[in-house]
Amino acid sequence: MEITHLISLLSGVALFLFGMTLMGDGLKKASGSKLAPILFRLSGTPLKGILLGTGVTAVIQSSSATSVMVVGFVNSGMMQVKQGISIILGAILGTSITGWVVCLGYIDGGSGWTGLLSTSTLSGIVAMVGILLRMFSKKQRARNIGDILLGFSVLMFGMSTMSGAVSVLGEQPWFSGLITSMTHPLLGILVGVVFSALLQSASAAVGIVQALSLTGMITLGTALPVLMGICIGASLPVLLSALGAEVNGKRTSVSYLVASFMGVMVCASIFYIADAIFRFTFLTKVMDPFSLALVNTVLRLAILCLLAPFADVLEALAALIVHAAPEEKNTLPHLEERFLAHPALAVEQSRHAINNMARESEEAIHTAMALLNNYSEAGIQKVSDLETEGDRYEDVLGSYLVKLTGQELTDGQNKTASLFLHTLSDYERISDHALSIARNCQEISEKDFRFSGEAAHELSIICAAVTETLRLTVEAFVNEDLKLAERVEPLEEVIDDLADEMKLHHVNRLQNGQCTIVQGFAFNDLITNLERVSDHCSNIAVALIELYIGSFDTHEYLGQVKQKRSKNYELYFQDYKKKYGLDEHAALSE
Repeated sequence: MEITHLISLLSGVALFLFGMTLMGDGLKKASGSKLAPILFRLSGTPLKGILLGTGVTAVIQSSSATSVMVVGFVNSGMMQVKQGISIILGAILGTSITGWVVCLGYIDGGSGWTGLLSTSTLSGIVAMVGILLRMFSKKQRARNIGDILLGFSVLMFGMSTMSGAVSVLGEQPWFSGLITSMTHPLLGILVGVVFSALLQSASAAVGIVQALSLTGMITLGTALPVLMGICIGASLPVLLSALGAEVNGKRTSVSYLVASFMGVMVCASIFYIADAIFRFTFLTKVMDPFSLALVNTVLRLAILCLLAPFADVLEALAALIVHAAPEEKNTLPHLEERFLAHPALAVEQSRHAINNMARESEEAIHTAMALLNNYSEAGIQKVSDLETEGDRYEDVLGSYLVKLTGQELTDGQNKTASLFLHTLSDYERISDHALSIARNCQEISEKDFRFSGEAAHELSIICAAVTETLRLTVEAFVNEDLKLAERVEPLEEVIDDLADEMKLHHVNRLQNGQCTIVQGFAFNDLITNLERVSDHCSNIAVALIELYIGSFDTHEYLGQVKQKRSKNYELYFQDYKKKYGLDEHAALSE
């Protein structure tokens, strides 16, 4: 083999890898950055995860890219390890699609119209259309399609270059000896592992084997163990992507290695034991690019079918390999910096984080209010922990969102990021008020005084009203439910009126000697904190509504709402006034 052939081979490999990358990136961009969020949102069951993993990998032409995304999802807390494993199993199968795409480069055309099917003609036509779209189209989607077509044509040209470079190998004695030695299963698997690991791409490794098959010296007995090794070697990029990740992220990346290794070993054991018994004569069949693509797909399908029922076992094995430190416990989701380059993913994980923050702030208020009737040190410690967690959310998520807004975002992504930034401090302040309420309860317990029956009854009413407004707010925010959000402001106004009325009642009780000054301070502090919780709920609900109006001028919006008092607003207000009004409750108690 002359040096010129070696240079041609390396050039072909480079073009193939570049074309595959360009085509995959174009496909991802043409999808409108929707593939990753779909992968996250619709992977709730193992079957869905497998199907989505297969489909997304077939589109982006890389099981490593899909698996790296999944590692990021798990690492950030957006997905469980078991969900990630099902997607990875689907990705192992989905990457075999590239082998069939490569086969298009080996279609021979005849004369006349059939000549249009030749590789050179097909690549030329596709490249011409691609460059026209890329250079002259003003629409970004059309330009992305141009990238896909250009990537495909470069890939085809790379395959053609490789095929021409390896055509002389069939005449080389050393190549014949090398191919013969690879018929030993273990050696062939090892060669495939090294080959795939060096190229960092199973698809590229299979493509090169397909090019080598044109020498006429690649038999099924030679190709099968190499394809098995390629399947294992593809896990290296995924393992490297998890360096510095959290425990679950590392476990997900290791599960790729465990799945591919176990699948290959089981398949190899069954096949070669059967071969030792029955002596398969078809192992001497000479392979071509089409038959290699078929064998690669069947192998990966067999691995998927074998391992799909044992996702729990794969998860357990990954947990045995990657141990969690006993003291390692962090409820704050990890925010992946690598997702900043992919705003759709960054927005999705920010949504997941702030939704968790919302639920934790709601839990903090519930826990704090429960201390009024059942005080405990464990309860106040829980509220304190949740308040600390709220502070950490604000610091970490706030910094991340600021970085995100510096990226190139769509209008929808920019509005969503702005919503999160506007509401972040409100959720943090709700947690602060929860801690203030808990400390008021601590003071009441330490000084061992009790409110009068009337005061305790009033507190139970405003607590119920605040509980409802917080529930409406969190549910509306998490589900982006504007109808629920519209209910918050009327209820907040009722709570304001309720707080004012309760403070006047308490002044009367002080004058009548029913309550003491010390009790009065504690009562007023509780009322003030509860009222301010409803104020922050109002801020959040208004921000959510204004996201769809296109402005975040909260004061202007509230002024218009209260001034105009729409039919729905007035209806909600009267319903809540009837439900939580002190006069109505007093009438019911008589």
